[in-house]
Amino acid sequence: MKAAVYERYGSPSVLELREMPAPEPRDDQVRIRVHATTATAACQMMRRGDTLMARVVLGFFRPRRRFRVLGIEVAGTVERVGRRVTRFRPGDRVFGFTGFGSGGYAQYVCLSEDASIARAPAGLSHEEACSLVDGPTTALYFLRDRARLRTAERIAIVGASGSIGTAAVQIARHLGAEVTAVCSGRNAELVRSLGAHHVVDYTRDDYAARAGAFDVVFDTVGASSFARARRCLSRGGRYLITVGGAELYLRDAWSRIFGSRKLVFGMSVDKKTALPEVSELVARGALRPVIDRRYTLEAIADAHRYVETGRKRGNVVIEVGA
Repeated sequence: MKAAVYERYGSPSVLELREMPAPEPRDDQVRIRVHATTATAACQMMRRGDTLMARVVLGFFRPRRRFRVLGIEVAGTVERVGRRVTRFRPGDRVFGFTGFGSGGYAQYVCLSEDASIARAPAGLSHEEACSLVDGPTTALYFLRDRARLRTAERIAIVGASGSIGTAAVQIARHLGAEVTAVCSGRNAELVRSLGAHHVVDYTRDDYAARAGAFDVVFDTVGASSFARARRCLSRGGRYLITVGGAELYLRDAWSRIFGSRKLVFGMSVDKKTALPEVSELVARGALRPVIDRRYTLEAIADAHRYVETGRKRGNVVIEVGA
């Protein structure tokens, strides 16, 4: 099979296309023929080995062999199943999250039937389905499960035009919130089309300067801080952030006990329950995929270069050829 491999940390040029043996599924696994995957900010951080946490998981000096194929979101077709598998059958169209194990930048990946995979939303292409894995499930985790966003609450979504942000705008609107999208002016039309009531162009205006204006601030890209956002939060307000290190878990716990405004941090890794909920939102017309660009697996380095510009809108999809 073809796979994009990296053997050292660095720029997009470390990604190389190679021929590798296709993985064999264990008794509890399914083998998925991958039709589409994505280039994400998370894959960028893993490729660069940016953080201490990443190095602990992936390898301190270079990525361990089992982590050398990136790609955390996949959509494709179940090709083979292990003898103990009961949830899936050959021919099922699925989408899912590979987690730190990665493996999506290849023609085949094996995952446990209990992993974060589910049948793909009806009526969507593989490319559309894989773009609805991490963004919507992360948004559901933070907005519904952690912040308990309520009808008529006011929310500012920072990075509203990205992969998590575009999903968060739609889900916050579905939950009945009053949505302010914070993004560049060139993306204003996009976020309004997704349901944003208001748009703040961060190049011209500072959303955080609006004292008490929001009940929730959801920073999807790590562009702000709790200290900066506190002033614009109402009493009892929640600041949600998806990017950070282990120290944020401590600040999360501290603010829940002592603060009148809460910092909420966490990681959405187990998506098994959320993925069918994403399919339901799609079926109800409350959620749609947003795809910026499409690349082939052979052009994976170019896809990573584009994501590194910080200008992608929604998702960058990789079409995995035969």
